[in-house]
Amino acid sequence: MAEKLKGTTTVGIVCTDGVVLAADRRASLGNMVLSDNVTKVFQIDDHLALAGAGSVGDILSLVRLLRAETRLYKAKAGKEMSVKALATLTSNLLHGNRFMPYFGWFLIAGHTGKPALYSIDMAGGITEDRFTAAGSGMEFAFSILEDGYRDGMSLEDGVRLALRALRASTRRDVFTGGGVLVVSVTADGYREYSEEELKAFLK
Repeated sequence: MAEKLKGTTTVGIVCTDGVVLAADRRASLGNMVLSDNVTKVFQIDDHLALAGAGSVGDILSLVRLLRAETRLYKAKAGKEMSVKALATLTSNLLHGNRFMPYFGWFLIAGHTGKPALYSIDMAGGITEDRFTAAGSGMEFAFSILEDGYRDGMSLEDGVRLALRALRASTRRDVFTGGGVLVVSVTADGYREYSEEELKAFLK
């Protein structure tokens, strides 16, 4: 089997007014860095997002499928799919393909009535979380999340914590690196933070 582009750390954090998703930008092939500018967090609908750790091709394929399914749902139902429904759909798709799996671990997040975050493995196992991490650097990210997470965190504090978790993974995991992409999903919708905004959070 040919090797796949892989290696990453993704982080999700539920805050009082939204959800934060973050990921590094490195893609590796074996022990070689192929790119430091890969996108691993994606908007699925106005208030829905996905972060993926694993094979870049499989992640992109699933993103295209979920975007099509959410558009179809909106056209039929006249409303946006809920975070829980998107997570359930993703779980069902992954479980149905478990013998020819999507090689990835996925975080589904959004704000449809309230902020929510789900972690889904390649066989479709699903867990609702307040905070989570996935990918090759997840152990290092979890050490920061476990220590720093608090119920009732503001969105700004969630962004800071996500950046700290990614920084820890970048320092210790050889497959995590490059830049970072941080987004939030609130009742106002999906938002990607600029490099200047992220630098200000770290001051």
